[in-house]
Formats: sequence, structure tokens, C-alpha cells
Amino acid sequence: MSLDTPISPLFPASKAPTATHIVYLALGSNLGDRRGNLAAALQQLREVITIETVSSVYETEPIGYLEQPRFLNIACCGKTWLSAQELLHSTQAIEVAIGRQPTFRNGPRPIDIDILLYDDLHMQDNQLTIPHPRMAERAFVLAPLAEISPNVVNPVNGQTAASLTGGRYPLSAQPAHHTGP
Repeated sequence: MSLDTPISPLFPASKAPTATHIVYLALGSNLGDRRGNLAAALQQLREVITIETVSSVYETEPIGYLEQPRFLNIACCGKTWLSAQELLHSTQAIEVAIGRQPTFRNGPRPIDIDILLYDDLHMQDNQLTIPHPRMAERAFVLAPLAEISPNVVNPVNGQTAASLTGGRYPLSAQPAHHTGP
């Protein structure tokens, strides 16, 4: 059998570019079907990211504005062919598709998708800062991130996700048992 044969209909050529950038995302939801919103976001993210790992679901108290429902949070890791800016635009489009509307900072939302890390990139512009600037302050981000990749390093401060959690998951970010929407 020759290796230079035409492409078989059983094994069509892939049209997707090669995913080479390693990305870590945090997802949260506190409106509507929270688990369903997280699942829908992951499904849509799979169109632009080869997702390799997804954390447990963590139920957490809101921060900032406290008069709102509790959040369900996860982190995921994968590879993408998109630039950081293209990934931001994709995540924002997914948020809108799932029902996110403009609101005030830290307000309730059906889905929030944050880019935590993108390769070892350190960048800041008007729309995007990588690594996420408040990542190290948020147990609801660090606990799921440390679960899936305890040794991932923040390129700005050189600390691992596990070291930022103190080697434990704070009580405010324990994995959630089955919870309602």
C-alpha cells in the first residue's frame, strides 16, 4: 500500500489547525441551570480548544456583590491554535450565546469564562491581561486549577497553583456535592 494515495473518505484530512498553545481557563455560573451552563460552555469551547482536563465542580460564595446566588466553578486545561486575543473573542461570544448580558462588576451571570494562563505569556492591554490579574486572590479559581495542574507556574510571580493554595483547598472552595441548578 502506498502512503501517497488519495485521502480516503473513511479518514478525511483534518481541516483544523494544529493546537499548540496551552491554555488554562476558569468558568463560573450562578444564574439558571448552573451545571448546564458550565457543560454548554465546555461543549462550545471544544470548537476552539482541545480540552484535556476538567476539574471537579466547586460551589462557592460570591465575592464583591454578595446579594446573589452561590457560584459553581471549574477550571479546564487544553490546547488551542487561537491567539490570546482570538481566544478572548471566542470566550466572550460563548458567554453571550449562553445568555450573559452586560452587568456590573462581580454581578450575577449565567456564565463567566476567564483566561487564566496562555502558554507562559505575560501581557496586558485594554481588553486582556494574562496571567489573570486576580487569579492568586481567588480560592474559587486556585482550588480547581491546583486540582488539575498543581505544578502549573504563574509566569509573573513564579509560584505554582499548589503553592498559592498553601497545599490545601480553602473551605470556601471545596468540591461541590451534587447541587441543584
